[in-house]
Amino acid sequence: MVRSLLLVLCLTLSWQSFASEPEPLATEQLTLMQQTIRQNIQQLRTAKGELKAVTEFRIKALTLAQRNKLKESIDAIGDKNAAPQVLMSVLPHLEAQRQLLQQMVQYLDKEIVSLQGKLGKGEDQQLMLEISRRSLEKDEIQKGLLELLNWSEQLGQDVSQAKESLKQRLIVRAELLESLVSYNQQQLGVQIAENALAGKDVSSEQSKTLTLLKERLENNSSSLSAVISMLDKLDVDTSDLKKTLFAISGDITQDVLNIDIVSSLAGQWFDIAKAQLIEGGPDILFKIFIFLFILLITVLLAKLTKRIVAKAVSNSKLKFSKLLQDFFTSLSGKIIFTLGLLIALSQLGFELGPLLAGFGIAGVIIGFALQDTLSNFASGMMILIYRPFDVGDLIHAAGVTGRVSHMSLVSTTIKTLDNQRLIVPNNKIWGDTINNITAEHHRRVDMTFGISYSDNIEQAEAVLEQLVQEHPKVLKHPEPTVKLHLLGESSVDFVVRPWVRPEDYWEVYWDITRAVKMRFDEEGISIPFPQRDVHFYRG
Repeated sequence: MVRSLLLVLCLTLSWQSFASEPEPLATEQLTLMQQTIRQNIQQLRTAKGELKAVTEFRIKALTLAQRNKLKESIDAIGDKNAAPQVLMSVLPHLEAQRQLLQQMVQYLDKEIVSLQGKLGKGEDQQLMLEISRRSLEKDEIQKGLLELLNWSEQLGQDVSQAKESLKQRLIVRAELLESLVSYNQQQLGVQIAENALAGKDVSSEQSKTLTLLKERLENNSSSLSAVISMLDKLDVDTSDLKKTLFAISGDITQDVLNIDIVSSLAGQWFDIAKAQLIEGGPDILFKIFIFLFILLITVLLAKLTKRIVAKAVSNSKLKFSKLLQDFFTSLSGKIIFTLGLLIALSQLGFELGPLLAGFGIAGVIIGFALQDTLSNFASGMMILIYRPFDVGDLIHAAGVTGRVSHMSLVSTTIKTLDNQRLIVPNNKIWGDTINNITAEHHRRVDMTFGISYSDNIEQAEAVLEQLVQEHPKVLKHPEPTVKLHLLGESSVDFVVRPWVRPEDYWEVYWDITRAVKMRFDEEGISIPFPQRDVHFYRG
């Protein structure tokens, strides 16, 4: 009998334990968390500075932990058909957290109103950024509120009125955010253009404003994305909002590119294109014809202009270098083509004023990004003006020796003596010593020949003079030099210095060197080489 009573008692306790899920420990933890959150919310009324930020952080962490505990409890319950005791143990905690989150929303509303009251007194950009941050925090809390409402509905509670109220607030919020995102995008574009025009002279204030605008746009886009997510769960059509978010911020994290949105956007673009083609088709075709015709005439005029300019600069009394002639010829053709292209674009309806202003801004941005290239351009202009070399000249510059085959305003093409093609940046050439080997009409060939100390100096000198004078490509003026130069360790050295034309340099060098060896052998004149006598002594 006693055993039967004990068995019944155990079964009863087991059922009560099962029916009382969530466990008492979890319920106690939820209650403790709620009390702690309330205390922290009370402290926020008087907290300031870093203490205020720490308190807000604690509330967020505790709220998230409490929500996770509630989710575990709801998952354990399963559905609204669970035992009434179970529902009664969870619903109060859901309602309690809803009230806490609503208090946080009210707190953030007061913070936003306080920040808005400070606008117009300076530091508006920083204040607007802080407002966007607070608004984003509020939107995230409202996502939590919607989640709690869905859980309550899952457990059989009537929350239709609360969800309807939240939906209306979110619709109004979405309209405001749509305007804010568009406005911030416009302001960001204006600031980017101003900073680009300032170039290197951009102030720290301008850079700071650009950074603040970017963060504001990011915060507002995140808020709009969060609101779209909530409205989707409340069965509100958010197609237009998603189009705006995608068009302005490129945000595709909230299923912006689902098939409905894509098909809707494509349909709108197709309808617009179709309507324009039907209404203005003949006019568009005529404008395209005029555009192509002007381009054709421009190409022909550019070629004709290049021929005229090439003939003019080649016959000019100013004696332009070949590089400068090529530059003026190429530039004239490009100017004519650019003017023709602008005229052709105007026939298509493009406004040239804004277009040129856009090119100017783009030019500033590109110039700022391509400083090294502009340095090459400036160096190319200096080379064209001062003409240190021309096409076909043999030069040594930037550690390279070769003939100049071509030059642009950015680089110079040099072919080395072994027929390698090198592209050298102009700033490397202009910033270094330029040795134009073929610029002068005469070039001296420096050679040294040694004879033995036992040989006849006059005989060797006469042989060297004869060989130099007999060579057909050695110039008579300036006269060649043949002199005894050094008394070396193992030889008596003569310097032989004939003058030649630059293009004959190596031929004369090689011919005379060969002839000297052959004549010295015939005359019995020795060409010494280093040698050493070794003597052994017996100790």
